[in-house]
Amino acid sequence: MAAKRKAAKQGSGNLIISKSRTKAASRKCNVSSDFYSALDKTVRGLIASAEARALGNKRKTLKPVDL
Repeated sequence: MAAKRKAAKQGSGNLIISKSRTKAASRKCNVSSDFYSALDKTVRGLIASAEARALGNKRKTLKPVDL
């Protein structure tokens, strides 16, 4: 039951990506509604791994090299 609540909280209201900018970036294809949440999940994973790398290097600033 708690997993459903957590998933509901991470709905389209909490996306860190912009739907309109994502759609504009895809010039030759349409974007399905499921794509946005998958993209958001991937971006959050990238940020988390970059943050772990930066902290591992004793920094508090994310840099391009962390990606």
